[in-house]
Order: sequence, then structure tokens, then C-alpha cells
Amino acid sequence: MGELEALILGVVQGLTEFLPVSSSGHLQIGQHLLGVQETGGLTFDIVVHVATVLATITIFRKEIWDLICGFFKKLNPDKNLTLWNRLNDAQRYVVLIVISMIPIGIVGLCFKDKVEEIFASSIVVVGVCLMVTACLLALTHFFKADEAKEKKEISPLHAFIIGLAQSIAVLPGLSRSGSTIATGLLLGNKRENVAQFSFLMVIPPILGEALLDFKHIFAPSAEYLAEHGASTPTPALALIVGFVAAFISGCFACKWMVQLIKKCKLIYFAIYCFIMGIVCITLL
Repeated sequence: MGELEALILGVVQGLTEFLPVSSSGHLQIGQHLLGVQETGGLTFDIVVHVATVLATITIFRKEIWDLICGFFKKLNPDKNLTLWNRLNDAQRYVVLIVISMIPIGIVGLCFKDKVEEIFASSIVVVGVCLMVTACLLALTHFFKADEAKEKKEISPLHAFIIGLAQSIAVLPGLSRSGSTIATGLLLGNKRENVAQFSFLMVIPPILGEALLDFKHIFAPSAEYLAEHGASTPTPALALIVGFVAAFISGCFACKWMVQLIKKCKLIYFAIYCFIMGIVCITLL
């Protein structure tokens, strides 16, 4: 992989990680069109994913800092309240993120490798999943919740359901942000709350996945080598270019996406995903 390919794929990752169009699917399409070999691609994928996590932390740095400070405050001393009501807003929010991580944790540890083995190399699967993403986004347009009836806070049950949507989005072409945001909106939650929760809930899973994947890179098991073969290292300069491109484009896309969700403009992404799905199936 050269620097130009790394720049293009980094921008693709940064934009599509936050826009509801599937970063994994677009990375696969990009690699297919650019003729980038998969060997050594694992390291590059990890680097650009970490870059988009850092973009999320940068954009939501104030909210994250408030959560950290609030989490370590004492509980409400009133013993007549339930434990949930004794927690402050920051503590409840952290608990919601932990609840949302349960499904993706189970899928990631038990099924992720099998899913990637079966579906990762199929552009047709990417196309079908993009069309599923299009359907989910279209539903949020045609079944808008009444703003007066929107829920002020995401409940633990809704956090778990949104987490289920995230776990299903391990399929290439099924957008993680699109699935979680659409699910949250269809459950009747406020648009800005869903957007922020969708972007913050992915930080721990992606960092955890990166740590697990780095273990395969630096100390590959016999099973991993048998399945993937010996990988060709991606040049350091290409990794740096990809990281910077993904970080800058990710910061831009994250801020833009929050504004788009507030204006409920997801139908345009539904149209785009549907067209890209057809292109993948019929042309690529």
C-alpha cells in the first residue's frame, strides 16, 4: 500500500465511520477499486479505526471530561431512592454505555472472526448490507417520532437494544452509526441524544478490538497464521498518512453528522446506500 492509497482510504474511513454509510463496507470497496492487497491490511485498518476514535474524543472532549468527573462523585445519600435514582447523570450515562457494550462484547469475542471469515471478502454481501442500511435510514424518515413525545433520556432497555443494533453491524456494509442512530430514533429518543450516545458508545469496543488485533499482529497464533498467512507490513509512512487523513476527515464528519441528525436529513444517506448497494451487486 502506497501513500496515495493510504490517503484515500484514510479519508474514506474518517468520513464513513460517522456518516451512516458503513466504514467497513466502503473500506472494502475502496480496497477493491484501488487493487490494494489484503496482506498487511489489518494493521492499517486498526490504525485508521483508532484515528476515528481519537476524532470522537476530540469532538466530544467536554462531554467526556464531564462524564469522567461526574462518575467519581458520591452517590445521593437518600437511601429511600432506588440505586438508579441515587446515581447522578454522568454515572447513569456511563452505566448505559456499559449496558450497550454487552451485545457487541459477546459477538466480538465469540463470533466476530467467524463472521469475517464468511463474509469479509464478498462485495455482494457488502451490497446487500448497504441496502439493509438504506431501509433502516428510510424508516426514520417515514416514521418520525413526535418531538413532544420524544424521550428526554435513553433508558437502560433502549441502551441494550441500541447495543444489539451495533453488534449486528459487524457485517460489512451494515453501518454501525446508521444502525444505532436509526434504532435509537425509532425507539422514540431525542435526535441529539441518540447522535451523541451512538458516537460515545463505540469508543470502548473499538479500542478493545484494536488491542485484541494488535495481539495477532505482534504475537500471531498458529491458527491465525494458518487462516491469514504471513502478512506484509504496511510502510510506516503510509500508516501515518492514513492515520492523519482518517483523524481530520473524522473530526469533520462527526460534527457534520450531529447537525444532520438534528435536522433529520438521513433520507439522503438512505438513497446513497441503496444506490451503492445496487452498484456493488451488479457492477463490482
